[in-house]
Amino acid sequence: MTSSSWKYVAAFTLAAAATVQCFVSPVTRTASRVPVMPVCMADAVADPIAAGAISGDNIRNIGVIAHVDHGKTTLVDALIRQSNVFRDAAQADEAGERVMDSEDQERERGITILAKNLAVMRDGIKINIMDTPGHADFGGEVERVLNMCDGVLLVVDSVEGPKPQTRFVLDKALRRGMKVVVVVNKIDRPAARPDYVVDKVFDLMMELGASDEQIDFTTVFASGLQGISGMNPDELTEDMKPLFDAIVSAIDPPKVESTESKDLQCLVSNIDYDQFKGKMGIARITNGSVKANQPVALSRPGKDKKTGRLTSLFVFDNLGKKEVEMASAGEIIQFSGLDNVEIGDTLVTNEGGVEPAEPLPPIAVEQPTVRMTLGVNKSPLAGREGKFLTSRMIRDRLFKELDRNVALRVEETDSADKYAVSGRGQL
Repeated sequence: MTSSSWKYVAAFTLAAAATVQCFVSPVTRTASRVPVMPVCMADAVADPIAAGAISGDNIRNIGVIAHVDHGKTTLVDALIRQSNVFRDAAQADEAGERVMDSEDQERERGITILAKNLAVMRDGIKINIMDTPGHADFGGEVERVLNMCDGVLLVVDSVEGPKPQTRFVLDKALRRGMKVVVVVNKIDRPAARPDYVVDKVFDLMMELGASDEQIDFTTVFASGLQGISGMNPDELTEDMKPLFDAIVSAIDPPKVESTESKDLQCLVSNIDYDQFKGKMGIARITNGSVKANQPVALSRPGKDKKTGRLTSLFVFDNLGKKEVEMASAGEIIQFSGLDNVEIGDTLVTNEGGVEPAEPLPPIAVEQPTVRMTLGVNKSPLAGREGKFLTSRMIRDRLFKELDRNVALRVEETDSADKYAVSGRGQL
């Protein structure tokens, strides 16, 4: 295998596709120019998330989608910093910029690789935000995340306008009937041409067959780096309040038919792995409600049910997650206790004497497009560097990655020391 191939393999296998719920030990960086809103003590006292008391009408589930390098993660950073997530300006500066890109590969390459969940409270409304990759190699991440959303923020560069990946992610959102809030980002660039960009987005929506309701989209002009926004490119406020207001007014709350426990339907859209809790499912509750320690089953059309009990139940809270006793329809949860959970499973009740709801249509996971063979280094310099040097160590590392990276495929070959690795792209 050539040296360039090894670089691709290293980047590919180390990019775990798990949802990151909290940032790791921060590295000191240059202080961000995004203003940090002061902490409101009243918000700190009342904690509806811990009590699981937020109704579906007070929830907005949004995905942030864009072409690569259009400032999507920087914009999410601005939303975080103005939502009382950090204790004070000193803590915000310590966290640095691009807080959501917390993986080593993401910081090294300057792109988002893994879809991540976070939640912020704004004027009594809980906004579940899903930051997604903009690179085409990680398009499968976007498709899975959209299953948990009710609407999207389409981030478009104020100079470049819509690009190929903009078309891909927007098409996925429109097909699901989602409303779109268009964010013309980097509006502070000298060459910004907001009118041209909005016209191009409108033309793109027409080409993709958007409905009349979708074409009547809300447009917000913003600079994620400066932390400013406005409904008019010439009249920007010094914070992100216009964008928050647009999210609450333009994106519909979750559609809920029932909050009864017996009607539980919860489609698993992503999985995570914890070394203490094992495999964990991440899902949005479509109907019903669920409690910690409740007997449940994983159901899928045409397959046998997998039964078990939820050992822990979490909802997303700021950059982390918070354990709760109960969650209702419209909320996005993370749960443990079912080690055989897979993407596309529907979580239903398994309580005695109760007829469970029907499983939801499973998610079609994006298929790999690139395949390569990975094996033991047999060159004269073998064993001089690296951690995984034997075929058994390589096998364990690759199959462990499958617990978190749902876009990865690993197969054994005829040779005992070689494995076929498949993914969405060279990255």
